[in-house]
Amino acid sequence: MTHVGTRVAVAVAVTAAAACSSLIGPPYQAPPAAASRQPPPPAYVAPPLARATVPPPPPVSPPAPVPPPPTPTPREYRLGSAAAALVAQAQRDAASGSPQLAEGTIERALRIEPSNPLLWIMLGQAHQSAGQYELAGSMGHKALQLAAGDPRAQAAAWRLIGDSLRARGRNSEADDAYSRADNLVPE
Repeated sequence: MTHVGTRVAVAVAVTAAAACSSLIGPPYQAPPAAASRQPPPPAYVAPPLARATVPPPPPVSPPAPVPPPPTPTPREYRLGSAAAALVAQAQRDAASGSPQLAEGTIERALRIEPSNPLLWIMLGQAHQSAGQYELAGSMGHKALQLAAGDPRAQAAAWRLIGDSLRARGRNSEADDAYSRADNLVPE
């Protein structure tokens, strides 16, 4: 080979070696020793929370007084027009001296208004005037059962019961019945 050829070959080899060394990078270096290390940065610490202020609860006022339940208006029994006409006829019959005819007329009114305590009281009074005291007391008890809510009708029923008891000589029981009547509606 010629001297020029050798030189060219060496130049190519040096260029190739230089090119290869630039692809590999710098030579390996070991990491620094542990003693020369720096401490890691501190971890993130959140600032302390501000203490929440809760407003105090509103003052508790005493509960409003509960009003008493409404007092039911007392019921007042009345006679319908047909029953009232029959009662007027019964009163005329009793005034003319026909108590049995008056009882029959009131019983006809009771077929029209069987749950009206006023008619039972009137029938009891008719029995009382006819001397049928026990039957009059029974009519008073029937009227008392039907007269719920009507203190006047209840008082009239108790007075009829008292009259029938007194007529049979049961005076202490009659006094109790009159007392109940007076407690409902004073005379």
